[in-house]
Amino acid sequence: MTIHSEHPFLPPEDERDVVRRLRSRLGGTVSLWTAGRLDGPGRRCGLTVSSLMVAAGTPGHVLALLDPDSDLVGELVRSRTAVVQLLEWQHRALADAFGGVAPAPGGAFRLGEWTETEWGPLLHGVSAWAGVRLVDTEPPEVGWSLLADCIVETVEIGSQVAPLVHRRGRYQRPPAG
Repeated sequence: MTIHSEHPFLPPEDERDVVRRLRSRLGGTVSLWTAGRLDGPGRRCGLTVSSLMVAAGTPGHVLALLDPDSDLVGELVRSRTAVVQLLEWQHRALADAFGGVAPAPGGAFRLGEWTETEWGPLLHGVSAWAGVRLVDTEPPEVGWSLLADCIVETVEIGSQVAPLVHRRGRYQRPPAG
């Protein structure tokens, strides 16, 4: 067995999409979007998202680029609500499971403790989260993604220890202290 220093299926640099390469250099805190209920219509689902921004105002908005093929989009459109939670360094395995790049026997929701909120499942131990409501009935396409424009209905901010940051295809270890 050989262990590679780079991803074994990554195309050569000159064959990679330049817009995607530009976006990867921006980096961002990894959020986990969850929707659905354990005891209601639809089903619980989630997706890690680092292509998002928060627009201040009254009301505030969260704008995110979501994978149109993800289970999250269907449930978000159906329920119109979601929980946007900011992940910490300790949540790397959970982020990979919800991103579909790591196995999660029994499902990704088995990898954490959850509380049901009126917006969807909330992971215990996150540093900040928001309950959001989708604005558009059908999110518009933007590039290969869907643009989810959500109104912020509630926010809780706790202490942040070590944010999970994704840049250039990898998680970045936060500085000590």
